[in-house]
Amino acid sequence: MRARVLPAGDEALLIEVGSAAEVAALHAELVRRREAGELDGVRDIVPAARTVLLDGVRDPVALAAEVAGWEPAPLAEGEGPLVTVPVRYDGPDLAEVARRWAVTEREVAEIVGATVFRVAFCGFAPGFGYLTGLPERLRLPRRATPRTAVPAGSLALAGAYAGVYPRSSPGGWQLIGSTDAVLWDPRREPAALFAPGVRVRFTGAGP
Repeated sequence: MRARVLPAGDEALLIEVGSAAEVAALHAELVRRREAGELDGVRDIVPAARTVLLDGVRDPVALAAEVAGWEPAPLAEGEGPLVTVPVRYDGPDLAEVARRWAVTEREVAEIVGATVFRVAFCGFAPGFGYLTGLPERLRLPRRATPRTAVPAGSLALAGAYAGVYPRSSPGGWQLIGSTDAVLWDPRREPAALFAPGVRVRFTGAGP
């Protein structure tokens, strides 16, 4: 693994790697080592698109040197907990996505339903997970004009990611469906339905 490890404060490190797959592997390795008691003091492990942030590092210099020599194994296809989310394929951009993919609207649902997504990282809003898994040829641009309000529960696609809006908010992703699943509930443990490393399947037939 080619990693660039940077100080991010007196007790924090920012680890930069080359791809989302390397982030997933590194995140899983860090979580495993923390659970085994090998990362004493580390409070937070926060993945992003190409980085992982560690907070609560007692000896950043020593850990930086150690991490630079790691070779985390890629995540196995079936590794990680699985969450199933029922979806209605009723999004306003479904027809446009079908046109761009050169398939029918029902086939869009079949493609998404056959894909096992993985939460790469979370951000934007509490409970919003950036899901990887669609092949590169199916990547979609964001809308030229973002919507001022996207309904909560909207299943959306943009770039390399899929995602579900946990609450109503502005957004420029392509909306293909909706779900009643609660993505974020502070009264629940854990509060977020999606967390880094979780696998996600969307169920439901297209129109």
